[in-house]
Amino acid sequence: MLVLGSLPGEESLRRSQYYAHPRNLFWPILAALFAAPIPERYEERLQLAARNRIALWDVVGIGAGMALADATIRLHEPNAIDRLLDEHPAICGLAFNGGTALRLFDRHFARRPDLAYLALPSTSPAHARLGFSEKLARWQPLRDLVGAG
Repeated sequence: MLVLGSLPGEESLRRSQYYAHPRNLFWPILAALFAAPIPERYEERLQLAARNRIALWDVVGIGAGMALADATIRLHEPNAIDRLLDEHPAICGLAFNGGTALRLFDRHFARRPDLAYLALPSTSPAHARLGFSEKLARWQPLRDLVGAG
């Protein structure tokens, strides 16, 4: 399963790590979905994702006007998601971490009938309308699609 964000935030860019902001709920949600402790080290976090057949990327490869919120993304160039899917046919679906990732994907790519698509609430601290428990419940279909790992 490929989990797609819109594009990395400032802290993620600074650290060269996906979901690096300390209040981003992605890693706590992923750990809870698979009944694992939240790994401290980034390498262990990536191993948790890989062990559960989850890959990470962003819809946008290059963007401008993206300072703090996905809503500010104006000029952008998408990543080569079609090529990635062609080169990795074992990817069974795409999960979108937030509505902006989904909208940007749909703007640039056609959906493939052989893939599952999951629209999930953003784990970003900028999207705090839902609490951890609500987000975790809405992310459950990701676990269901990839299995228990």
